[in-house]
Amino acid sequence: MSSTNGSLPGGERSEPPVDVHLAAGDWQATLVDDLRVSLLENPRRVAPVWFYDERGSELFEQITELAEYYPTRAERELLERHAPDLRSLGADTLVELGSGSSEKTSFLLDALHGGGDLGRYVPFDVSEEMLRGAATSVAARYPALDVHGVVGDFHRHLHTLPLDGSTMVAFLGSTIGNLRPEQRASFLTDLYATLEPGDHLLLGVDLVKDPAVLVAAYDDADDVTAEFNRNALRVLNAEVGADFDPDGFDHVATWNADQEWIEMRLRATTAQRVSIPPLETTIGFDVGDDLLTEISAKFRLAPLAAELHSLGWDTIQHWTTEGDTFALVVAGRR
Repeated sequence: MSSTNGSLPGGERSEPPVDVHLAAGDWQATLVDDLRVSLLENPRRVAPVWFYDERGSELFEQITELAEYYPTRAERELLERHAPDLRSLGADTLVELGSGSSEKTSFLLDALHGGGDLGRYVPFDVSEEMLRGAATSVAARYPALDVHGVVGDFHRHLHTLPLDGSTMVAFLGSTIGNLRPEQRASFLTDLYATLEPGDHLLLGVDLVKDPAVLVAAYDDADDVTAEFNRNALRVLNAEVGADFDPDGFDHVATWNADQEWIEMRLRATTAQRVSIPPLETTIGFDVGDDLLTEISAKFRLAPLAAELHSLGWDTIQHWTTEGDTFALVVAGRR
């Protein structure tokens, strides 16, 4: 496979190509449309994407370094240890969904590209600015690697992936746990339709464990996660002109034993009437009313394998951390 990372006169490399299927305005419109529905549901909810502006990203980085928050460390440990085992899959193209800064990708690229098989890396993210920076950084580190970025929403744009040869899709960070079961099924079905028989999916999944450990990971003693949660309201105020009082909400993290997921909520401590200008409406919050900001499903390996199998995927390998806190799961498309 030849590289399409171009070069400029004098031997300087150009920026890697990036296909933009989701402009900033389109993404904003999508989020506002979601608000139109989600703020009328019971419980009222907002999408986790609202956590993230520059401050939200900084807070999340702090969360990943907290003693209570184990998932990032656990996944990194598994990637460092087992990325070389993925060479046997013979992937020509590595796609990373929700690639962000592509930091964890280095373990995969060192193993797969360094092993001589992998020729193309496709980072996929909703943030064009972050994706372009990450793609340029990866291309500089791996000059022989064809880097081709895609800006899109994985609920709508998987079919646009520039694939070449055998493909492995990495979906890390237990991000799949933020999808409700019906969203998960839709995602896995769309991905199945995008790939070919023999292609692979690499999932990072957080596992069911002691609820006290789980809740602590989302409700740390230093209240960093609480500030991160309230940041969603600050982002809504800044982006859509809402007038939430973030200090009038408490952070609440609970374990839903029936669904086996963590729920993060913001609970009103004062009565508020919140204007949402793009929706041309006002939402009332009484003391004690909740706003659901995130679910984070935790998995058991056998039911997950059954779910994957029902949607066309066969689990062929998994690795877990000591104590079975986190897993990397490899599934093949039938």
